[in-house]
Amino acid sequence: MDEVPGHRVLRLVEVMGTLRRECPWDREQTHESLAKYLVQEAYETLETIEEGDYASLPEELGDVLLQVVFHSAVAAERPEGDRGRFTVDDVADAIVDKMTRRHPHVFGDVDAADPDAVKANWETIKAAERAAKAEASGGGPTSVLDGVPFAQPAVLLADELQRRAVRNGVPADLIADDGAAGGGLFTAVADERAAGHDAETDLRSAARRFDARVRRAEAAARADGHEPRELDEEQWRTYWARTGV
Repeated sequence: MDEVPGHRVLRLVEVMGTLRRECPWDREQTHESLAKYLVQEAYETLETIEEGDYASLPEELGDVLLQVVFHSAVAAERPEGDRGRFTVDDVADAIVDKMTRRHPHVFGDVDAADPDAVKANWETIKAAERAAKAEASGGGPTSVLDGVPFAQPAVLLADELQRRAVRNGVPADLIADDGAAGGGLFTAVADERAAGHDAETDLRSAARRFDARVRRAEAAARADGHEPRELDEEQWRTYWARTGV
Protein backbone atom coordinates (compact mmCIF):
# COMPACT_ATOMS: atom_id res chain seq x y z
CA MET A 1 0.00 0.00 0.00
CA ASP A 2 1.35 3.42 -0.95
CA GLU A 3 2.15 5.76 1.91
CA VAL A 4 -0.09 8.81 2.20
CA PRO A 5 1.69 12.10 1.37
CA GLY A 6 2.37 13.96 4.60
CA HIS A 7 2.63 10.91 6.83
CA ARG A 8 6.19 11.87 7.84
CA VAL A 9 4.88 15.10 9.33
CA LEU A 10 3.38 12.94 12.09
CA ARG A 11 6.87 11.70 12.89
CA LEU A 12 8.10 15.30 13.08
CA VAL A 13 5.36 16.07 15.59
CA GLU A 14 6.48 13.06 17.65
CA VAL A 15 10.13 14.16 17.52
CA MET A 16 9.15 17.67 18.60
CA GLY A 17 7.21 16.27 21.55
CA THR A 18 10.24 14.26 22.65
CA LEU A 19 12.51 17.31 22.36
CA ARG A 20 10.14 19.40 24.49
CA ARG A 21 10.22 16.76 27.19
CA GLU A 22 13.87 15.74 27.13
CA CYS A 23 16.04 18.54 25.70
CA PRO A 24 16.81 21.41 28.13
CA TRP A 25 17.17 23.99 25.34
CA ASP A 26 14.04 23.01 23.45
CA ARG A 27 12.06 22.78 26.68
CA GLU A 28 12.73 26.39 27.67
CA GLN A 29 11.78 27.99 24.34
CA THR A 30 8.75 30.28 24.00
CA HIS A 31 6.92 31.91 21.11
CA GLU A 32 8.96 35.04 21.78
CA SER A 33 12.34 33.32 21.87
CA LEU A 34 11.56 31.35 18.70
CA ALA A 35 10.30 34.29 16.64
CA LYS A 36 13.71 35.25 15.24
CA TYR A 37 14.34 31.71 14.02
CA LEU A 38 11.15 31.74 11.98
CA VAL A 39 12.37 34.86 10.19
CA GLN A 40 15.89 33.49 9.72
CA GLU A 41 14.70 30.18 8.31
CA ALA A 42 12.34 31.94 5.91
CA TYR A 43 15.20 34.06 4.58
CA GLU A 44 17.48 31.06 4.24
CA THR A 45 14.75 29.39 2.20
CA LEU A 46 14.42 32.49 0.04
CA GLU A 47 18.17 32.55 -0.59
CA THR A 48 18.14 28.89 -1.59
CA ILE A 49 15.40 29.60 -4.14
CA GLU A 50 17.18 32.68 -5.51
CA GLU A 51 20.37 30.66 -5.95
CA GLY A 52 18.45 27.92 -7.74
CA ASP A 53 19.73 25.34 -5.27
CA TYR A 54 16.59 23.23 -5.39
CA ALA A 55 18.43 20.16 -4.11
CA SER A 56 18.80 21.97 -0.78
CA LEU A 57 15.24 23.29 -0.76
CA PRO A 58 13.71 20.32 1.11
CA GLU A 59 16.11 20.89 4.00
CA GLU A 60 15.39 24.61 4.16
CA LEU A 61 11.63 24.11 3.92
CA GLY A 62 11.97 21.50 6.66
CA ASP A 63 13.54 24.14 8.89
CA VAL A 64 10.52 26.39 8.27
CA LEU A 65 8.14 23.50 8.95
CA LEU A 66 9.99 22.78 12.20
CA GLN A 67 9.21 26.30 13.39
CA VAL A 68 5.49 25.75 12.73
CA VAL A 69 5.54 22.47 14.65
CA PHE A 70 7.68 24.00 17.41
CA HIS A 71 5.27 26.91 17.99
CA SER A 72 2.36 24.47 17.95
CA ALA A 73 4.03 22.32 20.60
CA VAL A 74 4.63 25.35 22.81
CA ALA A 75 1.01 26.43 22.49
CA ALA A 76 -0.35 22.91 23.12
CA GLU A 77 1.23 22.96 26.58
CA ARG A 78 -1.01 25.79 27.73
CA PRO A 79 -3.90 24.76 29.98
CA GLU A 80 -7.29 23.86 28.57
CA GLY A 81 -9.44 26.94 28.16
CA ASP A 82 -6.46 29.25 27.62
CA ARG A 83 -7.15 31.39 24.51
CA GLY A 84 -3.52 30.97 23.49
CA ARG A 85 -3.73 27.20 23.44
CA PHE A 86 -3.75 25.38 20.10
CA THR A 87 -2.27 22.27 18.53
CA VAL A 88 -0.65 21.51 15.21
CA ASP A 89 -4.01 20.12 14.07
CA ASP A 90 -5.62 23.48 14.84
CA VAL A 91 -2.98 25.12 12.65
CA ALA A 92 -3.74 22.72 9.80
CA ASP A 93 -7.50 23.15 10.27
CA ALA A 94 -7.14 26.94 10.15
CA ILE A 95 -5.31 26.98 6.83
CA VAL A 96 -7.52 24.28 5.30
CA ASP A 97 -10.61 26.28 6.26
CA LYS A 98 -9.09 29.50 4.92
CA MET A 99 -8.03 28.02 1.58
CA THR A 100 -11.41 26.34 1.12
CA ARG A 101 -13.26 29.55 2.00
CA ARG A 102 -11.13 31.71 -0.26
CA HIS A 103 -11.39 29.39 -3.27
CA PRO A 104 -15.16 29.18 -3.81
CA HIS A 105 -14.51 28.72 -7.54
CA VAL A 106 -12.85 25.40 -6.64
CA PHE A 107 -14.80 24.23 -3.60
CA GLY A 108 -18.07 26.07 -4.23
CA ASP A 109 -20.23 27.31 -7.07
CA VAL A 110 -18.59 30.68 -7.77
CA ASP A 111 -17.29 31.31 -11.29
CA ALA A 112 -13.73 32.55 -11.81
CA ALA A 113 -12.57 32.12 -15.38
CA ASP A 114 -9.12 33.71 -15.05
CA PRO A 115 -6.52 34.76 -12.42
CA ASP A 116 -7.91 38.31 -12.27
CA ALA A 117 -11.33 36.99 -11.30
CA VAL A 118 -9.71 34.79 -8.65
CA LYS A 119 -7.90 37.82 -7.21
CA ALA A 120 -11.10 39.86 -7.20
CA ASN A 121 -12.95 37.11 -5.33
CA TRP A 122 -10.03 36.81 -2.92
CA GLU A 123 -10.13 40.52 -2.06
CA THR A 124 -13.91 40.48 -1.60
CA ILE A 125 -13.70 37.48 0.72
CA LYS A 126 -10.82 38.98 2.72
CA ALA A 127 -12.72 42.24 3.13
CA ALA A 128 -15.72 40.34 4.48
CA GLU A 129 -13.44 38.42 6.86
CA ARG A 130 -11.90 41.64 8.15
CA ALA A 131 -15.32 43.19 8.70
CA ALA A 132 -16.55 40.09 10.54
CA LYS A 133 -13.44 40.05 12.73
CA ALA A 134 -13.84 43.75 13.56
CA GLU A 135 -17.51 43.26 14.44
CA ALA A 136 -16.71 40.27 16.63
CA SER A 137 -14.12 42.28 18.53
CA GLY A 138 -16.41 45.28 18.91
CA GLY A 139 -14.14 47.44 16.77
CA GLY A 140 -15.02 50.35 14.54
CA PRO A 141 -15.05 50.65 10.76
CA THR A 142 -12.47 48.64 8.84
CA SER A 143 -9.93 49.86 6.31
CA VAL A 144 -8.95 48.24 3.02
CA LEU A 145 -5.43 48.22 4.46
CA ASP A 146 -6.31 46.30 7.61
CA GLY A 147 -4.19 43.20 8.02
CA VAL A 148 -1.12 44.44 6.16
CA PRO A 149 1.77 43.49 8.50
CA PHE A 150 4.12 46.41 9.14
CA ALA A 151 6.80 44.07 10.47
CA GLN A 152 7.69 42.91 6.94
CA PRO A 153 10.62 44.39 4.97
CA ALA A 154 10.00 47.95 3.79
CA VAL A 155 9.87 47.20 0.04
CA LEU A 156 7.37 44.37 0.56
CA LEU A 157 5.36 46.59 2.89
CA ALA A 158 5.21 49.48 0.41
CA ASP A 159 4.28 47.13 -2.43
CA GLU A 160 1.52 45.40 -0.48
CA LEU A 161 0.03 48.68 0.77
CA GLN A 162 0.00 50.06 -2.76
CA ARG A 163 -1.43 46.93 -4.37
CA ARG A 164 -4.13 46.63 -1.72
CA ALA A 165 -5.11 50.28 -2.08
CA VAL A 166 -5.28 50.21 -5.89
CA ARG A 167 -7.24 46.95 -5.94
CA ASN A 168 -9.80 48.60 -3.69
CA GLY A 169 -10.33 51.72 -5.78
CA VAL A 170 -7.59 54.15 -4.73
CA PRO A 171 -6.37 55.93 -7.92
CA ALA A 172 -2.85 54.83 -8.81
CA ASP A 173 -1.74 58.43 -9.41
CA LEU A 174 -2.27 59.19 -5.72
CA ILE A 175 0.74 56.99 -4.96
CA ALA A 176 3.32 59.75 -5.28
CA ASP A 177 6.30 61.28 -3.52
CA ASP A 178 4.89 63.21 -0.57
CA GLY A 179 8.10 65.19 -0.19
CA ALA A 180 9.03 63.63 3.12
CA ALA A 181 11.88 61.19 3.80
CA GLY A 182 11.35 57.95 1.92
CA GLY A 183 8.72 59.39 -0.40
CA GLY A 184 10.89 58.89 -3.46
CA LEU A 185 11.58 55.29 -2.52
CA PHE A 186 7.86 54.67 -1.97
CA THR A 187 7.13 56.05 -5.43
CA ALA A 188 9.93 53.95 -6.97
CA VAL A 189 8.14 50.82 -5.75
CA ALA A 190 4.99 51.99 -7.52
CA ASP A 191 6.98 52.69 -10.70
CA GLU A 192 8.36 49.14 -10.65
CA ARG A 193 4.87 47.72 -10.27
CA ALA A 194 3.52 49.93 -13.08
CA ALA A 195 6.26 48.52 -15.33
CA GLY A 196 5.09 45.02 -14.54
CA HIS A 197 7.96 44.21 -12.21
CA ASP A 198 8.20 43.06 -8.60
CA ALA A 199 10.14 45.68 -6.65
CA GLU A 200 11.38 43.31 -3.93
CA THR A 201 12.61 40.71 -6.43
CA ASP A 202 14.23 43.31 -8.68
CA LEU A 203 15.95 45.09 -5.81
CA ARG A 204 17.30 41.81 -4.48
CA SER A 205 18.56 40.98 -7.98
CA ALA A 206 20.26 44.38 -8.20
CA ALA A 207 21.87 43.79 -4.80
CA ARG A 208 23.17 40.41 -5.95
CA ARG A 209 24.60 41.97 -9.13
CA PHE A 210 26.34 44.64 -7.05
CA ASP A 211 27.73 42.00 -4.69
CA ALA A 212 29.04 39.95 -7.61
CA ARG A 213 30.68 42.95 -9.29
CA VAL A 214 32.43 44.08 -6.11
CA ARG A 215 33.80 40.58 -5.69
CA ARG A 216 34.98 40.49 -9.31
CA ALA A 217 36.73 43.83 -8.89
CA GLU A 218 38.39 42.58 -5.70
CA ALA A 219 39.57 39.44 -7.48
CA ALA A 220 41.00 41.52 -10.33
CA ALA A 221 42.85 43.74 -7.87
CA ARG A 222 44.32 40.75 -6.05
CA ALA A 223 45.40 39.27 -9.38
CA ASP A 224 47.44 42.46 -9.88
CA GLY A 225 48.94 42.14 -6.42
CA HIS A 226 46.77 44.75 -4.71
CA GLU A 227 44.83 44.45 -1.46
CA PRO A 228 41.27 45.67 -2.21
CA ARG A 229 40.97 47.53 1.09
CA GLU A 230 44.00 49.61 0.15
CA LEU A 231 42.75 50.74 -3.28
CA ASP A 232 42.14 54.44 -3.84
CA GLU A 233 39.05 55.72 -5.66
CA GLU A 234 40.68 55.81 -9.09
CA GLN A 235 41.93 52.24 -8.74
CA TRP A 236 38.43 51.12 -7.72
CA ARG A 237 36.99 52.85 -10.79
CA THR A 238 39.55 51.13 -13.01
CA TYR A 239 38.78 47.66 -11.70
CA TRP A 240 35.05 48.43 -11.70
CA ALA A 241 35.15 49.29 -15.39
CA ARG A 242 37.30 46.25 -16.15
CA THR A 243 34.89 43.79 -14.55
CA GLY A 244 31.86 44.94 -16.54
CA VAL A 245 28.22 44.72 -15.53
